[in-house]
Amino acid sequence: MAQGCLKCLKITMCAANFLCFICGVAVLGLGIYLLISFKIAALTPSLAKFNIASILVVVGIVITCVSFLGFMGALKENRCLLLTFFLLLFFMLLLELTAACYLLLYQNQVGEMLKKELRDGLEKAKAQNRSSPDVFYEWDLLQNNLRCCGLNNRTDWGSIVPHSCCLKDCNTTTPEYKKEGCLTVMMNLFEDNFLTTGVCVIVVCIIEVLAMCFAMTLFCHIRTGLGYKL
Repeated sequence: MAQGCLKCLKITMCAANFLCFICGVAVLGLGIYLLISFKIAALTPSLAKFNIASILVVVGIVITCVSFLGFMGALKENRCLLLTFFLLLFFMLLLELTAACYLLLYQNQVGEMLKKELRDGLEKAKAQNRSSPDVFYEWDLLQNNLRCCGLNNRTDWGSIVPHSCCLKDCNTTTPEYKKEGCLTVMMNLFEDNFLTTGVCVIVVCIIEVLAMCFAMTLFCHIRTGLGYKL
């Protein structure tokens, strides 16, 4: 009976980690595609290395490596791999909880930092005056998708307002521009999705704790080279 339960646990771990591995490869591929295809560093110039493409690459690598360790550890009944898998999940859990607490405690400071970065990025884009298309690309992408203009409104762009700020009558002498600033829209978007984000973080943490429990259960019932301990 005990051996049957452990085999079932082993199969469950293998299947779950295989699915996570596939997801990790997909996230990694998307991140690499964004890095190659798009130059997205104009919004936050001093945090250029922390743009969404770079984050996706790092997350994809972490998910792929950790899930591979979990899969091979369960498949080969290897105590070393299972222990490594457990420790990596433990450190990931600590990192996620620390980041969540930091955002909750210092959300005002994070908001001010984001505002400063966006302002610096906008000033850089204005200084380029369309001489570098890559600088304007990310702002055009943001303003088109969020239906916003500038940091607070279109006046942030001065006399040269990007076409992505236009709402209608764009080819006339009196075009109508989007009224809301991108900072306001982004903050509202974050607040509207705060509960959903919190629930997702909790679900991820629960999954990680369960994976740690499964890994430690297998670890404790496997002898090196002798299979399951009955």
